[in-house]
Amino acid sequence: MSAQAAATAAYIVAALLTVMSLAGLSKHETARSGVAYGIAGMAVALVATVVLAAQSLTAGAIALLAVAMVIGGGIGLWRARVVEMTGMPELIALLHSFVGLAAVLVGWNGYLEVEAVEAAGGQTTVAPELLGIHSVEVGVGVFIGAVTFTGSIVAYGKLSGRMKSRPLTLPGKNALNLGALVAFGALTVGFTIAPSLGLMIGITAVALALGWHLVASIGGGDMPVVVSMLNSYSGWAAAASGFLLDNTLLIVTGALVGSSGAYLSYVMCQAMNRSFLSVIAGGFGVESGTSAAVEGEHREVQADDVAEMLADASSVVIVPGYGMAVAQAQYPVADLTRRLTERGVEVRFGIHPVAGRLPGHMNVLLAEAKVPYDIVLEMDEINDDLAATSVVLVIGANDTVNPAAMEDPASPIAGMPVLRVWEAKDVVVFKRSMAVGYAGVQNPLFFRDNTSMIFGDAKTRVEDILKAL
Repeated sequence: MSAQAAATAAYIVAALLTVMSLAGLSKHETARSGVAYGIAGMAVALVATVVLAAQSLTAGAIALLAVAMVIGGGIGLWRARVVEMTGMPELIALLHSFVGLAAVLVGWNGYLEVEAVEAAGGQTTVAPELLGIHSVEVGVGVFIGAVTFTGSIVAYGKLSGRMKSRPLTLPGKNALNLGALVAFGALTVGFTIAPSLGLMIGITAVALALGWHLVASIGGGDMPVVVSMLNSYSGWAAAASGFLLDNTLLIVTGALVGSSGAYLSYVMCQAMNRSFLSVIAGGFGVESGTSAAVEGEHREVQADDVAEMLADASSVVIVPGYGMAVAQAQYPVADLTRRLTERGVEVRFGIHPVAGRLPGHMNVLLAEAKVPYDIVLEMDEINDDLAATSVVLVIGANDTVNPAAMEDPASPIAGMPVLRVWEAKDVVVFKRSMAVGYAGVQNPLFFRDNTSMIFGDAKTRVEDILKAL
């Protein structure tokens, strides 16, 4: 069997492992095997690519390739080992930027090896009748990659707190986005007809600016959907690189990642009553108007008071948010769940589709703490039961339990479905302070008659409640 045939067979195996990985990641029970399939698929693809490339590379080039793999793999292993779960969203956004940057570099390499050589009167491996198709592939690949690159950098900045989370609202922002798309179309047509360095630079610059503006225009409260959207973009960027490199595996896996990321974004938008098209347009989460002023006084309680509520409760729903991740409170929360269950109290979890700052963020934290999968329910599964619930514990969540989303048409989160925790008999909110949430919106829940506030580090407060019980 030739090296090319062996590589093709390996790519088919890798593609199948990628499909199995996505299937496994769709359920809690099979998530670990899904990750294992993904690792195996990437390992097979990497080995096959290196072996195939070695057929036409010098010993020096192979050595450089090996060094690059060792350095990249070492950095990846180090980051994976040291990253906290609270830092996972921004790390994933940063990794998406690398995929985008790689697509840009592949596109530029394609231009320098083909169009630039043709313009200089040299010979290339691309037939003259296929040069136009190659030029389109270069333009589209660079555009998708550059949008993904700068968009992911902005998402990383917002998620890590290096940039303000509020949306950028430039005058005529939709016109700016549309103008950038028109400019890209015109530049690509011109590049296809008469490739030149100036047009290549123009395509790259327009795409970089558009990616930055698209994500900068999205509010921080909607970042989980943005991460999912960028995941989709990175997949399409990889697929575009696959066409340029004539790599079937990149095309297949890129399309799988792109389509699954797009579908996840669509599902999350449906759950949040948002328009999927507005996500792509970069106007997601930006509403006009000013939130209504919130009046009233909050009521503070201590751990002993909460323990007494829980001891008398027949049913408890726990609603976690990003604050639980920051405090690493999932372990004492899991202990509290077990303690209450042993007392005969029905305990369940309510997870909002965008709880945390990454799709599935809370589910992973709870699974890590060995909370049973069957009591972790999605918002739609738990919302109708909240009115019959004795106590709801809101641990580090804010925007996802904000009644303003349903009651204040002028609120920036108006129309977003939320967990209706205020319908329960008693609500206890764990917060460090009375500060607003990530979306920058005040929460009227904190001032309701049946709501109590317990301040401080969530992990410490839950441990205090456990002692009191």
